[in-house]
Amino acid sequence: MSFFKDMFSIFKKRELSFLESYKETDGVYTFIFEKDKDLTWRAGQYGLFSITHRAVKNATKPFSIASIPSEKVVKITTRIGDTPSDYKQAMLELKQGMKIKVSGPVGAFYLDKESPSLIIAGGIGITPIRSILKQLETVEDGEERPVQVLYLDSDGSYLFKDELDEMASHLPWIQINYLDSREHLDQEISRFISEYNNNGKYYAAGPKSMVDSVSSYLQSNAITKQNIKKDAFFGY
Repeated sequence: MSFFKDMFSIFKKRELSFLESYKETDGVYTFIFEKDKDLTWRAGQYGLFSITHRAVKNATKPFSIASIPSEKVVKITTRIGDTPSDYKQAMLELKQGMKIKVSGPVGAFYLDKESPSLIIAGGIGITPIRSILKQLETVEDGEERPVQVLYLDSDGSYLFKDELDEMASHLPWIQINYLDSREHLDQEISRFISEYNNNGKYYAAGPKSMVDSVSSYLQSNAITKQNIKKDAFFGY
């Protein structure tokens, strides 16, 4: 059923008005758009965003949505280097009131709240996790399962750290670990596996190489593919 919902959503495009952008840290920017009143999504999904204010090759790109519908904005965060692509240069040129098109949101990278969850984020892969935790903060639906977030960032910038810590402080069943090495990451993954094994659900978001490596590590420790969800970020 979710496949057909995604297909229907992909073909429905709408315009969003640009509100503002700001620099999170070196090479990372957040863009805020006004949310249409009928636009909704599940925390962790992504949209397909299209540049319309000037001609750009490959003018449509996927971005995970870092906000939730009740915030009444569409928030995306992305890396932009010193020599940005035409697409990202066009994003930097957006002015308040200018339009961008979006189709979706789509994707199955959302939380199964019936099971303990291990969420593994690498670098910019924290963007859908911010949305997931924000949604958990706003919904009270009885007994909650443990959620552990492993946030790996070798640069130590840890996007949204203050906000993540604030959310976790309100939700005692959520634990966030900030890691700076793959060795420490594997140790924490192994601890979770030893406690929950395939009774838990595993989520990995970040650069494709990191997501693939984490998935392979999980499977090598007898975690089934059915219990792993992936959100791989491609560079462009």
